[in-house]
Amino acid sequence: MEYRQLGTSGLRVPALSFGTGTFGGEGPLFGAWGRSDAAEARRLIDICLEAGVTLFDTADVYSGGASEEILGEAIRGRRDKVLISTKTGLPMGDGPQDWGASRSRLIRAVEASLRRLGTDHIDLLQLHAFDASTPTEELMGTLDMLIAAGKVRYAGVSNYPGWQLMKAQAIAERQGLPRLVAHQVYYSLIGRAYEADLMPLGADEGIGALVWSPLGWGRLTGKIGRDRPVPAGSRLHETEQFAPPVEAELLYRVIDALEEIAQETGRTVPQVAINWLLRRPTVASVIIGARNEGQLRQNLGAVGWALTPEQVATLDAASAVLPPYPHAPYRQQEGFARLAPPLV
Repeated sequence: MEYRQLGTSGLRVPALSFGTGTFGGEGPLFGAWGRSDAAEARRLIDICLEAGVTLFDTADVYSGGASEEILGEAIRGRRDKVLISTKTGLPMGDGPQDWGASRSRLIRAVEASLRRLGTDHIDLLQLHAFDASTPTEELMGTLDMLIAAGKVRYAGVSNYPGWQLMKAQAIAERQGLPRLVAHQVYYSLIGRAYEADLMPLGADEGIGALVWSPLGWGRLTGKIGRDRPVPAGSRLHETEQFAPPVEAELLYRVIDALEEIAQETGRTVPQVAINWLLRRPTVASVIIGARNEGQLRQNLGAVGWALTPEQVATLDAASAVLPPYPHAPYRQQEGFARLAPPLV
């Protein structure tokens, strides 16, 4: 397993990390993802640790806290061998203090996560979504308090707009507070919007990307193709309403390229899709998920080898889309590269 610095922090994380959204499996979304109990979770974590995967990602909202509880039980007795990443900020109830990132809410949420996880600290705490009702100064000050108290080691965000992430970094810089070191983002061959603003911001500010849903919400598993509709047992039938949208032609164009390269390399479609992500700028770790041992072992096969430059170029071309305003007009102009050199 390759280990990488998380942004410009001193924290080293594995190139692949494991997402525990399948632990517990309660509710319409997480129930469709998976229902791993503590015994199965322990087995999956055993396999991860054998492969060098030491970072485990969860959130308080995953199955109403059940994911954190099962993760905590599954790592009992080996806390020093793992890194725990959890998220908070999304609603955990109907009350006014049950959502957001206010000082009161954030402190209570961290205390609750620590109890469920059975630990005294969180290695990486991420704000699950931007809370426009909480001043950024309050948020960054609270994170500083939690880090100073030893309850949190590093802080980051997830699904944040670029302007708010940059504002948080500027406040941290001005007030001498710990800076955000991670951004958990959706990024895949069929979802490259991250590259327009957030990737250059991450590169400039030293913020490492933790990639969620690298297989495009299950669309890049190799089970779907131009002449292969979504299989009857696919979780997409139950969860597509929650998924990032994708145009059919883009999806099929990417799948065609993945299948061609999978045949050339003797790898699977998911392994090729994840390996492409591991080559992208700012990506610190790709979060893989699995409902069973077979899926996990297949995803672990995405490391230890490399696509050729020609294969990367093929995937780049197949997945390319016109960037949004204001990026697209400039990219079409001669001399744009001198104004904003490409990251790749």
